[in-house]
Amino acid sequence: MNLSHLAICVLAALLFCGAAESEALALTPETRTLKIVAVGDIMIGTAFPSESLLPPDDGRNSFARVASHLRGDIVFGNLEGALLDHGQSGKCGASSSGRCFAFRMPERYGQIIRDAGFNLLSIANNHANDFGPAGRAATTATLDRVGIQYAGQVEKPAALFMVNGVRYGFAAFAPNRDMMNINKIPEAQALVRRLAQQADVVIVSFHGGAEGSSHTHVPRRSELFLGENRGNVYEFAHRMIDAGADLVLGHGPHVTRAVELYQDRLIAYSLGNFNTYGMFNLSGALGLAPILSIEVDRTGRFLEAQVISTRQTKEAGLMLDPQQQVFREMARLTQSDFPETPLRFANGRIQRLEPLAGQERSQIREAQEQQPVQPQHAPIQRQTTFPRLPQR
Repeated sequence: MNLSHLAICVLAALLFCGAAESEALALTPETRTLKIVAVGDIMIGTAFPSESLLPPDDGRNSFARVASHLRGDIVFGNLEGALLDHGQSGKCGASSSGRCFAFRMPERYGQIIRDAGFNLLSIANNHANDFGPAGRAATTATLDRVGIQYAGQVEKPAALFMVNGVRYGFAAFAPNRDMMNINKIPEAQALVRRLAQQADVVIVSFHGGAEGSSHTHVPRRSELFLGENRGNVYEFAHRMIDAGADLVLGHGPHVTRAVELYQDRLIAYSLGNFNTYGMFNLSGALGLAPILSIEVDRTGRFLEAQVISTRQTKEAGLMLDPQQQVFREMARLTQSDFPETPLRFANGRIQRLEPLAGQERSQIREAQEQQPVQPQHAPIQRQTTFPRLPQR
């Protein structure tokens, strides 16, 4: 039995044993709206191969100009690298050339990311394993210490947790070694089905698709890049929703891609380079990314989303983009790739073209206005601890 099968078997046992408890935690009314804020890649400075690649303020103000928009029940991003204070990468040895793409953020940066508002991260991507088992272990220990939920590696395939009385399930996938595999769709579906039996809302993240400004479109087929199968992200996203996912969030191409509405659930195919200091190419579309502020009902059905446009430059870092370039790019790509999807882009928002069946938008808005103001950082109550599995 390989580790992916073992991870699912262990998870199944944990999930089924808590089914009765899940029923007791169901919330009413069903019109309560949830706010899920999602961004793409986060790598706010690497100390490898040289500390000269760290930002001059040691990352303290990395999110300062966008922080007011990183507020919600869930604030999600993709952690593109390891949180580790020391160590060499097998990718590069002791290289000091500055051209080795292995990312080792100091462990203290975990608190910077939490203080910015993030409470959920994917750790499934092609840089999560840059420093091997030691890097993966230090990353998860750091995230545990600062209070950020995470998933996506064979040691932690999924997470179940509570925020503001809602139980969330989360799983993340990538085509890379020691990650939950995006190309093993039946296994991924089995994992998501088990999460859906325990959670009110299930979020799935994937790191997939070819990279770069020539790969902004979703081709609806497997994408090969540098000799690697980066997944059929269209099929993967649809099959995850068929299995019970309520929101699918993509990253990996380093550019923003289209969004799609499928069975009342939103798919964002790539959220681009959000906060990527130092060694990333930020020219053109590579320097544009959205903060996607998504509203769903408590069953996970998409209501609407606000797109806060951001841009990065190597000199000035991350900032808001008053020209809304990435909003216009998302609208263009969605119209091109998914002309059939019932979504409208207007005034910085993504809206449904028709209301939810049996539930008018005015009813949902009225219920939302009656909710108490959320705290600046939504508190997390951990409900399930997933055991660490043996290394390969």
